Amino acid sequence: MKIKKILVANRGEIALRVLKTAKEMGIKVVTVFAEDDKNLPHALFADESYPLGSGALSETYLNKSKLVDIAKRCGADAIHPGYGFLSENADFASMVESNGLIFIGPTAASIILMGDKIGSKNALEKINIPMIPGYHGDDQSEENLAIQAKKIGFPVLIKASAGGGGKGMRIVHQESELLESIRGAKSEALKSFSNDKVLIERYVINPRHIEVQLMSDTHGKHLHFFERECSIQRRYQKVIEETPAPNLSDELRLKICETAVQISSGINYRGAGTIEFILAPDGKFYFLEMNTRLQVEHPVTEMVTGSDLVKCQILVAQGDHLPFLQSDIKQKGQAIECRIYAEDPDNNFMPTIGKIDSIGVPTLRDVRLDCGFLDGTEVGVNYDPMLAKLVVWGEKREIAISKTIHSLDEVLFLGVKTNRDYLKRILGHKDFIAGHTHTHFIPDHKEELGPKELSHADLSALIAAVSFSQNKKNHLSSNTQNLSNPWTTLSGFRN
Repeated sequence: MKIKKILVANRGEIALRVLKTAKEMGIKVVTVFAEDDKNLPHALFADESYPLGSGALSETYLNKSKLVDIAKRCGADAIHPGYGFLSENADFASMVESNGLIFIGPTAASIILMGDKIGSKNALEKINIPMIPGYHGDDQSEENLAIQAKKIGFPVLIKASAGGGGKGMRIVHQESELLESIRGAKSEALKSFSNDKVLIERYVINPRHIEVQLMSDTHGKHLHFFERECSIQRRYQKVIEETPAPNLSDELRLKICETAVQISSGINYRGAGTIEFILAPDGKFYFLEMNTRLQVEHPVTEMVTGSDLVKCQILVAQGDHLPFLQSDIKQKGQAIECRIYAEDPDNNFMPTIGKIDSIGVPTLRDVRLDCGFLDGTEVGVNYDPMLAKLVVWGEKREIAISKTIHSLDEVLFLGVKTNRDYLKRILGHKDFIAGHTHTHFIPDHKEELGPKELSHADLSALIAAVSFSQNKKNHLSSNTQNLSNPWTTLSGFRN
């Protein structure tokens, strides 16, 4: 069945991302918006857009019944969940399909299997996927967990089976910390996921976080789009991603990617997915988890492979064959993605709010700003603080780094404090430039990544940017056109 109309059950830049590809494919797009999002681009630029009302997320973007009802009323064939929200909710996937709609994502069974860290490990052990030594059995008594931790050897990592984002996770360096950490992890897991089951793994010191982009159709074709380096993290949340991963031999790269395909094939997966691995300093790699959705960082893969992953998702969802072979997918150049957050890194990363006076526009070639805001829109505290993703391609890694730093100076997001300067500090750090990254890069270099006094050049650039923004605002205020018309505000948005 050819999809003719898609409802995007999400908001912001990912809703716009899906909208862009669908329109290029000749597919109508329907978006939804909560009351506080009514002036954002995703609510303005779709073929149709429907209000979700106001209130808690459970009443808006997480209201499964309301989303399905809107899709049916507007005549949509399919629902794309984006990432976050309901993208890995098996009940929602089932509800969509039981109502005669296409879910642009994996099957509910795959979401359930790979969403359970213990269940997924049990399944993948059967197909000989390398696992971090650990315990993920059914006996969850404190006594047994303590015994298993001692067998593994300290340090160990306690993780919630149903968890994510660092919730229900504890690093235990010595036996005296063990029982308190088990209780803390279980309590947090129960509160966050209504499931207190945990697993214990050997804690790998200074690992790298390498993930592989996958795409599988319904005709038995399972392909990888190479790897991404995601080691620059803060509190288990990714900050900067890149591909190809630096300082990785072609032999190891291929082995990691082929293992990811083995997983996808072994569970008969469908659609876009990402396999995450831990790469130890000794060169051994281990399965970490699978994300059964499109990732925030998918644009870097698109930059180096020339692929449109959203288009691939849609083709798979409507039952088509993926129109290429593994040998057709190549990496070219280097791509880096920076997540621009409304937060103050120099004040313990506290979230910030305010009105965006001017976003700014990247001027260099092969630079992409995926942003869900416009000049003049408000940033609140009801959603994730990510404002945009700056994605940069260069022929070589050093060129990509240089272009990224330059482009961060062009997307100012004036009016709201962001982490732009902090991102520049990371990109300019000698160890990052050398490709010596690991998951503790940020805490290990905390002092070096701290605030620096602005140079005269930086101050001059900032003054010029503020002056430009003010002149732009004065020009717009004297324009007699209706400013609520989205086409008069497109200069602040680039996807």
